[in-house]
Amino acid sequence: MFIKRIGIDLGTTYTLVYLPRRGIVINEPSVVAISIDDNKILAVGNEAKDMLGRTPDTIIAARPLKDGVIADYRTTEAMIRYFINKTLGGIRLFRPEVMVAVPAGISSTERRAVIEATIAAGAKAAYIIKEPIAAAIGADIPIGSATGHMIIDIGGGTAEMAVISLGGIVASTSVRVGGNKFDAAILEHIRKKYNLAIGERTAEEIKINIGSALYIEDKLHMEIRGRDIVTGLPRSITVSSDDVTEAIQTELEAIIVAAKKVLQKTPPELAADIMDKGIILSGGSALLRNIDQLIARTTGVPAYVADDALLCVAKGTGIALENLDSYKRSILATK
Repeated sequence: MFIKRIGIDLGTTYTLVYLPRRGIVINEPSVVAISIDDNKILAVGNEAKDMLGRTPDTIIAARPLKDGVIADYRTTEAMIRYFINKTLGGIRLFRPEVMVAVPAGISSTERRAVIEATIAAGAKAAYIIKEPIAAAIGADIPIGSATGHMIIDIGGGTAEMAVISLGGIVASTSVRVGGNKFDAAILEHIRKKYNLAIGERTAEEIKINIGSALYIEDKLHMEIRGRDIVTGLPRSITVSSDDVTEAIQTELEAIIVAAKKVLQKTPPELAADIMDKGIILSGGSALLRNIDQLIARTTGVPAYVADDALLCVAKGTGIALENLDSYKRSILATK
């Protein structure tokens, strides 16, 4: 059988590709390396990420998506084409139908840009699905039922939260805060507190290895290396989980405020359902230690991290694509 459908979770940090009946086949960084001299694309995905912060003046390694939306159209198109070709092989008889998950809060212009980039990258038809809907489907939430479910999807560029009932979004909001903002805050905190300059990749490693949304009793520690801002020479220091918690307070506060706003807009009957079932967390940044406890404490509603939180949006996109007719109401646009 020819594979004609692909689901893509086009993330600010990572892009995941889902194939019906095969599951997730690609999970690579949303990074593209470009040669400045002739504006040629040199590498995409893992290969390009290895170049971040390490390129000579003639090469730029950049993320073409910012805060969940296209910041550089041409580069995004090249990246989508790379992922489609890698999934299906360069030579094929049929152009695939592609469904792309996008933030719920993006404008119609931004949505149109995603559709056009996907068509230009080799798709026969492009569908758009809102990330909270895709995440809910991927987290096995029965979105078609007449009960309220709340999902918070915290990715690299955005935190999307929505209350879903009868297959549609009842209340939602989107804040441009996610894993990338956490990394930037950690980087800045270490620069100010320890006079040490570190790169994005080191900041991400700190977040993954010792990061916590709440201060913890048994502190975690990690040795890191960077450049001393005063002497300009390499230096090593040990940072603790408290450093990360302190660094990301502002970003976490923005997510909590947005979650409260959605709960305040939720009709009472659905609010009662959410109190009963709890808030489901998905997305890569939902894997930050204790973030579920922080949300539960601040909203008064139980919170749980979904199984395979990182893969929920990609899985949901693929399931929606396999059952296109059933999910037509939840899908935004097509071309």
